[in-house]
Amino acid sequence: MGDSQLVLGLRENWRQFALLVVVNAFVGAMVGMERAVLPLIAEVDFALTSRAFILSFLISFGIVKALANLFAGHFSDRFGRKWILVAGWLIGVPVPLLIVFAPSWNWIVFANVLLGMNQGLCWSTTVIMKIDLVGPRQRGLAMGLNEFAGYVALALMALLTGYLAATYGLRPVPFLPGLAIALLGLLLSLVFVRETKPYARREAQISGHQSIALARTKSPAPNAKAPSFTEIFLLTSWKDRALFAASQAGLFNNLNDGMVWGLIPLYLAAVGLPLEQVAIVAALYPGVWGFGQLVTGALSDRWGRKWLIVAGMWIQALGIILFVIGSAFWVYAGGAILLGIGTALVYPTLIAAVSDVAHPDWRATSVGVYRLWRDLGYALGALLAGIVADAFGIPAAIAAIGALTFVSGVIVAAVMYETWHAQ
Repeated sequence: MGDSQLVLGLRENWRQFALLVVVNAFVGAMVGMERAVLPLIAEVDFALTSRAFILSFLISFGIVKALANLFAGHFSDRFGRKWILVAGWLIGVPVPLLIVFAPSWNWIVFANVLLGMNQGLCWSTTVIMKIDLVGPRQRGLAMGLNEFAGYVALALMALLTGYLAATYGLRPVPFLPGLAIALLGLLLSLVFVRETKPYARREAQISGHQSIALARTKSPAPNAKAPSFTEIFLLTSWKDRALFAASQAGLFNNLNDGMVWGLIPLYLAAVGLPLEQVAIVAALYPGVWGFGQLVTGALSDRWGRKWLIVAGMWIQALGIILFVIGSAFWVYAGGAILLGIGTALVYPTLIAAVSDVAHPDWRATSVGVYRLWRDLGYALGALLAGIVADAFGIPAAIAAIGALTFVSGVIVAAVMYETWHAQ
């Protein structure tokens, strides 16, 4: 089928879109198998006491995932999407086995290097492929469905692994479902997923899309000559106000997510919550986040992007503070729910905003640059939270991350222009 015969839209491409939703659910589940259990393995199996050292697995994960996002976006524009997705699954298959058989914490850190590559390559390509299929009118909805699948699966896997750990011990049983998921994700991607880059070319043909970012910076028109990788990197990171605002908000969003992933299970266990309740709190946050995106992604297609992002960052900050002032399970659960609501407002909306601004011919590269900055937040959050927690205690680290999240929302309010109405 030639490019001119392709039809954009969610309804028109629902079979392939639904398959990619399932694949991304498997991608999210790969992270979920660690959320409730891995920090506890550090203390119980390896007798680690330094919070900064425990969080080293998140630093390796965040840096590698960020770079993998950049690679996935750039090379998706050059070579297509499907085989980068397949490569990500091949890299992810050994991760559960490395955790199960790890004789030292260094094995866990290396497993998270591979997990970061898996997440960066697979999640980035499923995002880009859905954007390709639906076209410009339903980007928010597409991203809401994508992130819903990934984070609900993450939450369910966190709940499952927490239950398995409480019943059968921290290793090996909680990680066996992860191995099955990795193999199934590889099979689906290899056999059933189709290349979607021609849909991006078709969008450019139909719309005569003029890049908002290039127009605002008076760069050469994209139909004359595609901007270089360096130009796209600078536009997404700094030169364009909306892309800069989105990139920094993504960074601080994942900075607080890294803190929740690495410190909250340790903190809740230290204040006396049983493992089952720790798992519930660990699952509530991504669960609300995931289901909320079914609504927030579509809302951003009606109400615009900017103020949903601002509200989301501020609600996240409030949720984080509840962990500091709380002293009961229901307060911690409330903090997790607020965090989930705030992140649901932010996550699909940020990617939709970046997609609004970037031209279809280089949109995957721009999304990759945004996701580079966003997922560096994992590494920076783990580093900052670990240092502050070792020096001043875990509550101080949680409060510091909450304050930075609030400031990030202020930056979006002050700097970002509305991207949805500008199309």
